[in-house]
Amino acid sequence: MTETPPTSTHTPRAFLVLHGWQNHRPVVHWQYWLADRLADLGHEVVYPQLPEADDPDLERWLAELDALLGELAGRRVTVVCHSLACLLWLHAVARDDVLSGPVERVLLVAPPSAEVALENPEIAEFAPPPLTPERVAAAAATTRVVGTDNDPYCPQGAAAAYAAPLGLPADVLPGEAHLNPDSGYGPWPSMLDWCLAASSDGYAEMAVQDRSAQRADASGT
Repeated sequence: MTETPPTSTHTPRAFLVLHGWQNHRPVVHWQYWLADRLADLGHEVVYPQLPEADDPDLERWLAELDALLGELAGRRVTVVCHSLACLLWLHAVARDDVLSGPVERVLLVAPPSAEVALENPEIAEFAPPPLTPERVAAAAATTRVVGTDNDPYCPQGAAAAYAAPLGLPADVLPGEAHLNPDSGYGPWPSMLDWCLAASSDGYAEMAVQDRSAQRADASGT
C-alpha cells in the first residue's frame, strides 16, 4: 500500500457500499436504502453484488475490491462495509497489492468476530489478519467502527474486538443485534447523515446513532 496526497475537498465524492455473507442486496436492507438515497442526491454510488455471496472466496472478493477501487480512482471515496465486508476490508489493508492509496473514509458496521468466522467453513479464510493501528490508519483518513452489545456474530462486541486493539473510534448501539433487516435496519437516517457530513473532521467526530434517530426525510421519500 502506497501513500498518495490527500484529495481536495473539491474532488468529486464517491461511495462504495459492500455487503456481507449471504447478502444478495435485498431492498429491505439499510445498505440498499443508503445507496438509493445517496444516488437520489446525485452522488456516485457503487453497490455491487459480490460473487458467490453464500460461499465467498477471499481472493476473488479482494480482486473485486481492487477493481472497484481502481474504477473510483481520483474521487474522495467512502467505503461502507457491513458484516463480512468489514473483514474483507481488513484483509485488503493487510496486503500490499490491493489498496493503491488511502481512501477518505471507511465505516466498519457489525464486523464478525474471528471466532465466528473460523467456526463457519464458508468464511473461515476471512478471519481477520494481524494488523497494527498504524497500518489501519494509513488506509483511510478516517476509519470508524459501529457495533452493538448483543451481536450474535461478535459476542464480545465490535468495540472490544476491533476498535480498541486497532485504535479506532466506535459507536455502540445497545440491543440492536447484527444491524441488519432482522434488527429493523432498513432506513437508517443517522447513517445517511454521517455519509453526508461535509468534512473529514466532521466524519471523525460524528457518531452513528441507531435507526430511531429520526430525520425529516427518514422515510427516504
